Amino acid sequence: MVADGWVTEYVRVEGKSVHLKRSLGGSGVPLVHIHGFGISGAYLMPTARVLAGRWLNVVPDLPGYGRSERRDHVLDIRALAGALLAILDALNIDQAVLIGNSMGCPIGLEVAHEAPERVRRLVLVSPAGGIQNQPLPRGLGQLALDVMRESPRMVPVALPDYLRFGPINGLRLFHQLTLFPSLERLLHSPVPTLAVLGGRDPLMPSPSRVDEVVRLASEHLAVALVERAAHAVNFSHPEELAKVVEAWLDGALLAGGAQLPAGVRVIYS
Repeated sequence: MVADGWVTEYVRVEGKSVHLKRSLGGSGVPLVHIHGFGISGAYLMPTARVLAGRWLNVVPDLPGYGRSERRDHVLDIRALAGALLAILDALNIDQAVLIGNSMGCPIGLEVAHEAPERVRRLVLVSPAGGIQNQPLPRGLGQLALDVMRESPRMVPVALPDYLRFGPINGLRLFHQLTLFPSLERLLHSPVPTLAVLGGRDPLMPSPSRVDEVVRLASEHLAVALVERAAHAVNFSHPEELAKVVEAWLDGALLAGGAQLPAGVRVIYS
């Protein structure tokens, strides 16, 4: 189905159908957007639509999410990374820029470590998981606070997905997410990486901890902040996020020549 410059299609991954949206315009290395836990790729579309003016964009629903066929069990992060590679294979995409949000960031990091030749660059928007979300009760409290900070416009987009995924599956997967070694994977990312944080995101570490991580990281990492955003930056602040990603892909962010929107600043480049 084709509508508004996007095509909706299905590919087969391990014998199951996977739903995705693909932009018809743009060129160059495709931008592949990776959604968070318990939710489909629908909330990533605002940013993908902005970026589709220049690049080919692909927004899949990972196996078991959204309109993709359900599995017998919930896939963990490593299995989801393998599924994403299979989706790239099915679309004949040899190399992509991966843009993850929340759980999509650990998935993107796992793909980059497993198959670095398949990842041109990696964008981590609100990278969840690891020590900043431990123990589980703390992580759940952060998640509840974020729900209160997100745009009300996200409710009709996200709620049907969460209900379909189920609270038990969501709890189990979120627990896995808190145990994922996000920091270690980030510090040793084998590809150039951009982290974009929301200034009002309760799932992110403190500013002092961010500074510490930046000092530990090598030159492969750039960090930007969208000051008024919470966790779902891709949905709430698509123009700001797209401008940061665009500047970084063009090399202007690292060179300090980027014209960024108000409320967006580079922490480290």
